[in-house]
Amino acid sequence: MPKLGLEPLIHSGAQLTGVTCGHYVEIGEGSRVLFSELGDYSYCDRYAEIANAMIGKFANIAAFSRIGPTDHPMSQASLHHFLYRSSDYWDDASIDESFFEHRASRVAHIGHDTWIGHNAVIMPEVTIGHGAVVASSAVVTKNVDPYSIVAGIPAKPIRDRFARTVADKIMEMAWWDWDHATLRERLGDFRKMPIEAFIEKYA
Repeated sequence: MPKLGLEPLIHSGAQLTGVTCGHYVEIGEGSRVLFSELGDYSYCDRYAEIANAMIGKFANIAAFSRIGPTDHPMSQASLHHFLYRSSDYWDDASIDESFFEHRASRVAHIGHDTWIGHNAVIMPEVTIGHGAVVASSAVVTKNVDPYSIVAGIPAKPIRDRFARTVADKIMEMAWWDWDHATLRERLGDFRKMPIEAFIEKYA
């Protein structure tokens, strides 16, 4: 496998439209990413679908997950996209610009160092806090607190990853903003050191 670098690693069949990527970003095979931003070191695995999302650094997005799935107009007489993609059906009709503007405004926010599990769905306008974990096949309709773990349909809190005081210290430390050389230098501590000791050394 090629090494990750300053330019994103985009695997076969992936489709990107209006996407901004940081350094060491990877887009998995067959994934579709639309009008979104991925921070440094973030990746999505195979066949992820991401639309209208702001994704922080070090996000781990598993295969077949969906972030910001596009919606349909539920208050009109029809749900069908002939209402807003009208030019696909009639030469004299235009698309509904206001519908697409509204859709694009419903941005999902994914925090730093998050884990979105296999087949999970994050609805538009939802915020996933830093360090949070979304379990496989969960459907997230409400904001998720930093360093919490949620699961189910609709997703509900299961437990916290760390005590709130520990989570607050990690966020204050903001290790995700360390440069590449510093991350390498401290790699051994990331791997081996208990979180309390890590905070005591670096916070």
